[in-house]
Amino acid sequence: MNYWLMKSEPATFGIDHLAKAPRRRTHWDGVRNYQVRNMLRDEMKKGDLAFFYHSSCEVPGIYGVIRIAREGYADPSAFDPKDAHFDPKSDPANPTWYVVDVELVRRLRAPITLETLKRNARALDDLLVLRRGNRLSITPVTAAQWRKVLALE
Repeated sequence: MNYWLMKSEPATFGIDHLAKAPRRRTHWDGVRNYQVRNMLRDEMKKGDLAFFYHSSCEVPGIYGVIRIAREGYADPSAFDPKDAHFDPKSDPANPTWYVVDVELVRRLRAPITLETLKRNARALDDLLVLRRGNRLSITPVTAAQWRKVLALE
């Protein structure tokens, strides 16, 4: 099993949106970074768990736990000219961009804020979301980091 941290801006797509989705499940689309695309396409597996992290908001932090419900497949938004994530260079026969389906496992009792994560940075063994300059929307989390973060709840 792999563990991940997946960032989204709650005004665009937050944990409340996922909770209201049919079967509390949807695809994680719009990724336009090759390193993250490779994770979606090659590394994320059905059953993996991820922290749902709200970024670019008043109180950034981890708001819930989600599960990968379907492994990587072509991002349909790349082929839709009306979508903000449309990529005219992406070919359905050889897609450039990928998504995974995610489902809500649970909301946290209270968010584990970025400030809380920073206060516990030493114990979290270089959790990538705390690394200065890290802008990736998805980052791997070790099993040890996963347990330590959940212990902060």
